[in-house]
Amino acid sequence: MEIKDLGKFGLIERLTKNIVPQNASTQQGIGDDAAVLNYSNKEVLVTSKMFMEGVQFDLTYIDMEHLAYKVAMATMSNIFAMNGQPRQLIVSLGLGKRFKVEDIELFYAGLNKACAKWNVDIIGGDTKSSYTGFAINLTCIGEASKEDIIYRSGANETDLICITGDLGSAYMGLQILEREKSVYYQQVEEYNNEEYNNKVREAQRNNDQARLKALQKERAAIDDFQPDFAGKEYLIDRQLKPEARGDVLQQLRQAGIHPTSMIDVSDGLASELKHICQQSHCGCRVYEKNIPIDYQTAVTCEEFNMNLTTAALNGGEDYELLFTVPIGDHEKIDKLENIKQIGYITKESLGNYIITRDGNEFELQAQGWSVKEN
Repeated sequence: MEIKDLGKFGLIERLTKNIVPQNASTQQGIGDDAAVLNYSNKEVLVTSKMFMEGVQFDLTYIDMEHLAYKVAMATMSNIFAMNGQPRQLIVSLGLGKRFKVEDIELFYAGLNKACAKWNVDIIGGDTKSSYTGFAINLTCIGEASKEDIIYRSGANETDLICITGDLGSAYMGLQILEREKSVYYQQVEEYNNEEYNNKVREAQRNNDQARLKALQKERAAIDDFQPDFAGKEYLIDRQLKPEARGDVLQQLRQAGIHPTSMIDVSDGLASELKHICQQSHCGCRVYEKNIPIDYQTAVTCEEFNMNLTTAALNGGEDYELLFTVPIGDHEKIDKLENIKQIGYITKESLGNYIITRDGNEFELQAQGWSVKEN
């Protein structure tokens, strides 16, 4: 169905008719000029993220439902990184003419799945026409007690640096998707060129039905192209369906651990560590051997002839939580699953360095390393 057949308000009605607020802080959701929220005894956390087609996502290899789930989780992750709980989501979309009502329904299905997982209410937004592709803006509103909020600026000298999950897997999933996309378009180009068309015309002139059938079969194989993801399913899932790590906050609370600083890993470990160090006015040392990397990530880096550690440091889109804790919490952290100590905080004057497996130190860079001068 064409969006113009429903109109803007008809589309909004169709997409939101079954959305019922679940949070007590949502006094009024969709249906009025503005939502009404009430946070009487909590601090309010607000984050906004923009996603542009062709820059942050490629609809060649992600469908609308997975896209919505991913962008919602990426936005909620910012609230979790402050040790908060996401409660509301505002959704604004810029839509091109090629999108149908069914496409947007799939998008909202993905949003609803992500919101249901963390009990988040969709409370409003906007929809506009776009001449430059699909544009998405999400604003997430959350809550936290004042004493529970964790900033990037709280790391102290001797604190331990910890990371959840593993790193680099989402980035290598992206490399696989880009490779398969390239293979597909290369094959499409081969069967859309003049040489192929000449073969078809020649077979038609000669009434060579067997040859025509063979050529049609070759073209059908391209139309039915299936990417090769065998053995790489974990990496693809990490790229297309990331999870915000709200579960880790519960782990830390149960263990009696309150991080001194925290950030989510959206731009790569190196970049996020530098943010913490800059805002906490400190330095750091990270051990290469301690950075958690999945086996599939390691194998795929070798296939692509890529440096494994660089992928983990600079890949991004992992949405794991990077945080620091007092050194006295060392034993508590050791007992937690899927959390690893990877280094420690130093004086600011000592800089930010990674210690390689052979004991050398390289300055952390958002893209690659530079050698430390002695």
